[in-house]
Amino acid sequence: MRIHVVDAFTDRPFAGNPAGVCLLPAGEWPDDTWMRQVAAELNHSETAFALPLPGGAEADWAIRWFTPTVEATLCGHATLATAHTLRTERGILGTVRFRSRYHGVLVTRTDEAGGVTLDFPAAPGTEVPVPEGLAEALTVEPESARHTGRLGDLLAVLPDEAAVRDLTPRLDALAALTLRDDLRGVIVTAPAARADAGYDFVSRFFAPARGIPEDPVTGSAHTALAPYWTARLGRDQLAGLQVSARTGLVRTALHGDRVHLSGTAVTVLDGTLHLPGA
Repeated sequence: MRIHVVDAFTDRPFAGNPAGVCLLPAGEWPDDTWMRQVAAELNHSETAFALPLPGGAEADWAIRWFTPTVEATLCGHATLATAHTLRTERGILGTVRFRSRYHGVLVTRTDEAGGVTLDFPAAPGTEVPVPEGLAEALTVEPESARHTGRLGDLLAVLPDEAAVRDLTPRLDALAALTLRDDLRGVIVTAPAARADAGYDFVSRFFAPARGIPEDPVTGSAHTALAPYWTARLGRDQLAGLQVSARTGLVRTALHGDRVHLSGTAVTVLDGTLHLPGA
């Protein structure tokens, strides 16, 4: 069985967000424990497993995502990496429909040049009081906070781009806070420092209780970032720069209750799984 490591939301190797991608043979899902073990072995923030579906199904492939410790309910960069792998390994272009367990059918569109657009449900946030202990965990006082509903994240708005870039959170405190408040993770964001920067806002994403101290580029987080910044900046099409050490650019377009997330990807590793049950 083939397995791949793909850097998503970037056009060069060793940038963006690496994801494992495993295209499974038709049939039943492998054992959950095995998929968790594969994800832990790769030790990237997410590994996607895609299972081909029979003709006439509501989707073309079923997809699931695993962190090194748990199953994820939604992952943008690993979905983009899977669409990229279908193009490079199977020659599949155009629209591909993925059936997810928690968010229905997700659609990707891949062009001949390798650009991929994800069609994901938007996650508009609801403003909430800044949770107790968040400022201490982040080591900076947020201007405001929003709960992203079904996505399960807290969106914390910081004063400026420098505050996001310079952030050094207390990951143990952040893990305790997300467990206490039943959150997947915390998104921090601020407007771009300059109008000519080539992006409109910056962000970072932390989910230490899920085995992800900091995610390099988080597509799913942009389903919440896009509605927030569209409302604040008054434009439907934006570009967000996730300013992790690897960085990555996510182009967003809000369409009602859907968000289109666009980017490119690069395969950095192809291999073969030699494991019992593979």
